Parts: sequence; C-alpha cells; structure tokens
Amino acid sequence: MPVPRILVFAGSIRSGAFSARTADAAMKELAMQGADVTRISLVDYPLPIMDQDLEKEKGVPENAVRLARLISGHDGLLIASPEYNASIPPLLKNAIDWVSRVRRVEGFHPLAGKAAALCSSSDGNFAGMRGLYHLRAVLMACQMEVITPQCSVARAADAFDEDGGLREERLRRQMEKVCRTLIERAMMFSTRIEP
Repeated sequence: MPVPRILVFAGSIRSGAFSARTADAAMKELAMQGADVTRISLVDYPLPIMDQDLEKEKGVPENAVRLARLISGHDGLLIASPEYNASIPPLLKNAIDWVSRVRRVEGFHPLAGKAAALCSSSDGNFAGMRGLYHLRAVLMACQMEVITPQCSVARAADAFDEDGGLREERLRRQMEKVCRTLIERAMMFSTRIEP
C-alpha cells in the first residue's frame, strides 16, 4: 500500500501563532501514523489580494501556481487555522481563492476531490472552532472532501507541553482521530499528481 502524502500548514504566519503550534502537533501525529508529511508556511507563498482585474492584467501569480502544484502532489491537506472575528483569517482565504483560480490557466483543479482535515486553536474558550464552519464551507465549495472529525485547541497558551505535544488526553485523542481519518480518506480519494 502506498504511503499517504499529507501537506500541513497553518492559516497564520504570526510569530508564535497558536495555529502553527497546532500544525506542528498534527504533523508529528500524522508521521507517527505512517504518513509522509510536508510542513509548509504560507509566508513562503506571498500573494496579492485576490482581484480579478489583477488576474486579467497579470495572470495568476506564480506563488499560487507553486502552491497549487504542491497541493496536487499530496493526497490530503491538514489546515490548522486561527479564528479572526469568528471567521477565516484573510491570509488563508486569499491563498485558497488564488489556488482555486489555477485551474483556469494550468488545466488542473488542485483542490477538487482532495481530502482535507481542519484544526483550530485560540487562547479563548471557543478554541477557534467558529471559524472552522466558514473554512469548511469554503473548502467544500472548492470541491474538497472535508472530513468530519476536527480538533480545536482552547486556552492554547497553556495547551502544549515543552515538546510541542498536546497536554490534555482528550485533545490528544481528538488529534489522533483527525489524523487517522484524514489518512484513510486521503488514500480513498487520492488524486495525487506526481511531478
């Protein structure tokens, strides 16, 4: 059986972001469960604000094409997102919007049929989970197969141990389930395009 390739990234590039720590915890769990994990940061794929006039004038930015190709080379994605005003952070939404435009110029739809898992984190009691409803809807509109289990880390400043793992057993079990389900679905729906 082929090893599932999973791409992991956070929806924030803020220094010390809780979503980055959540993504790191997910990366470790996915690797422990046998996945081949690629961890990236959206800071390496800077993009202008999505604007169809800009797209018409200059085309889809090369960083969107690079990110789309990277996504296409994986069986699934795990996105760890913060919550901004009970919704999706603009950096993450902008990246998704640009990547969704790649199909118009590259001839492939990098998001369609791809399995995705969602995690969130915040220092509040809602754990960023309100933003995941919006993120789930956006990804489904992009024809992604978003799995049902998710992991939301509340009071994130105290949620991680010195090794970057989750302190609470309940959260560790949630993360295990998210990663296990993602690996299963990623292999079931694999649309990976080899470079």
